[in-house]
Amino acid sequence: MRGDLTTWSPLASGLLTGKYRAGVPADSRGAIPRMKFLLDDLTDKAKNDTVGKLEAVAKELGCTLAQLAIAWCARNPNVSTVITGASRVSQVEENLRAAEFIPKLTPAVMERIDAIVAPHAD
Repeated sequence: MRGDLTTWSPLASGLLTGKYRAGVPADSRGAIPRMKFLLDDLTDKAKNDTVGKLEAVAKELGCTLAQLAIAWCARNPNVSTVITGASRVSQVEENLRAAEFIPKLTPAVMERIDAIVAPHAD
């Protein structure tokens, strides 16, 4: 029997866009008072250092960090559905282009990503 996953928030509430590496942007979800509970995770130095390493992988593949995160979810054999969200049309367009990068996520690239995120696997 196989159990498939439906991923929710593949961008980790925006952390995996890289926009919190330099603080909390005024137009971000982290700046919304009712979302304050997310701030510790979004601004965590260790997590943002990991985001920087993932950003390097994305750059090598020719995609954005968000596209890498979504493509990684879609490439994962245990994931059947990836649910994304967006607040702007440009984000929807960027998210959809993640499908172009799924074939670039070879087993070697997937292993590299897994090694980068392993310290946060708790």
